[in-house]
Amino acid sequence: MRYFLLSFLLFLSTGKILSQSLDYARDAVNILASDSLKGRGYVENGDKLAADFIRSEFEKFGLKSYNNSFYQELETSVNTFPDRQSVVINGKELEAGKDYLLDPGSPSLKGTFDVIPVTVDEILDNAKFVNKLRVSSGQLIAVQPFDKSDFTKEQNEQLNGVINFLKYHPQNPSKGTIILTNDKLTWAGSVRQNSNPTIIIHSDSLDGTLKSLKLDIKSSFIEKYTTQNVIGYVEGKNTDSTIVFIAHYDHLGMLGPQATFNGANDNASGTAMLLSLAKHYSENKPNYNTVFIAFGAEELGLIGSKYFTENPLFPLSEIKFLLNFDLAGTGDEGIQVVNGSVYKEKFDELVQINEVRDLLSNIKIRGAACNSDHCMFDQQDVPGFYIYTLGGIQAYHDVYDRPETLPLTEFEDYFKLIVEFISQQ
Repeated sequence: MRYFLLSFLLFLSTGKILSQSLDYARDAVNILASDSLKGRGYVENGDKLAADFIRSEFEKFGLKSYNNSFYQELETSVNTFPDRQSVVINGKELEAGKDYLLDPGSPSLKGTFDVIPVTVDEILDNAKFVNKLRVSSGQLIAVQPFDKSDFTKEQNEQLNGVINFLKYHPQNPSKGTIILTNDKLTWAGSVRQNSNPTIIIHSDSLDGTLKSLKLDIKSSFIEKYTTQNVIGYVEGKNTDSTIVFIAHYDHLGMLGPQATFNGANDNASGTAMLLSLAKHYSENKPNYNTVFIAFGAEELGLIGSKYFTENPLFPLSEIKFLLNFDLAGTGDEGIQVVNGSVYKEKFDELVQINEVRDLLSNIKIRGAACNSDHCMFDQQDVPGFYIYTLGGIQAYHDVYDRPETLPLTEFEDYFKLIVEFISQQ
C-alpha cells in the first residue's frame, strides 16, 4: 500500500519537478575541467581556482554561509611536480601521462643511469633477487611486465611486497625503480615524499631494449599547504533537520606543464551535480535545511571530509540524510549505490521512484565502502548514500578524462531522480 501511494503521488507531482537543463551542468564541467584550472590540484593554485569558481556560484545562487565565509580552510602536506619533467630512453623523450607516470611520492633525480632488469621469476626467488639488489647501487632497477592473473594469491602478495619495498623503502640501495607495465596508466596524489623515485613506463613506449635512462625529475614537497572546503546552505521550511549534498572538487593536478589531469568525470561531474542542486534549491525552497559541501583534498586521502567531520559547522546529528556525488558523468548502465544494503528502506524508495518515472536503466545495490568522502560521515553514523554512474567511457585518473570526452549521458534523469528522492524524505 505504501509503494502504491508513493507511485500515485509521484504521478501527480510529475509536472511540479522542474527539468534540469544540461546546459548549466555542461558549462560547469567545462570550467572545472579546463586546462586553466590546472587539474584542480596543488600546482599553480589549481585547487584555489576551482574553489573560487564554486564559491562564486554559491554567491550567485544566494546561498548562505557559515561564520561569514564559504571557505573552511585546512592544511595538508603534498608532493607536487610543478616543473618540466624529462624521461629519455635510447634518445627518445617519453611523453608524460601517456608514456609514463611518476609515482606521486617521487623525489627529484637527475642524471643518466644504467638499468638492471628484474624478472618476476627473480623476484619470486629470494636469493636471485637479493643478488640483483646488491649490485643495484647507483643504478635503476627495472621490474619487467607481468600479468597478475598468471600467479597465485601468495605469489602476488610476494610480488607486491617486493615492489613496495623497491618503491618506498629507504634501504633500497638503487637510485630508483622502473615499473614496466602493459596496463593502463593511472595516477594518484601523495602527502609524503619517498626516498627514491619510481617511474611507471608503459611497455608500448619502449623502442628496443631498455639499458639506460636519462632522467630529469623535479618534485617539490610542501609540508604545509593550505586548501579548503567550500560550504553553503539554503534554509528550509523545517529547520530542525538537514539534508546534505557533497562532492569533492579536487583532482590530481599536473605532472609538469606537459600533463594535466583535468578530471572531468572525477569529479567535475559530481561537482556539477552539487552545483545544479544548489541552483535548484535556491529557486525552490526545500523542506529541510539543505547544505552543499564541495570537499578539497579527497584525492590525497579524504582529508577535506575528515577535517569537516572533526570540525563540523553544524551538529552532524541534525543530518537526516546525505548524498555523495562522485563520477556522475556517464550512466549508460545506470548507477551504483554504496550503502544501499545498509539503508535498504531508502534504497527501495530510490528504486521505486526510478521505476515509476522510468529514468535510469538500472540501480545497483552495494554495501558499505570507504572509497569516497561519505566514509568520514559513515564513521560518525550519519545515514547516507554514495552514488556513482556506470558504463560509458573508462577514463579515470588519467590524462584522457577531459570535458570533451565526457558524455553526461544520464545527468538530467539522474538529477530528477535525486530531486524526487529528497522530496520524499
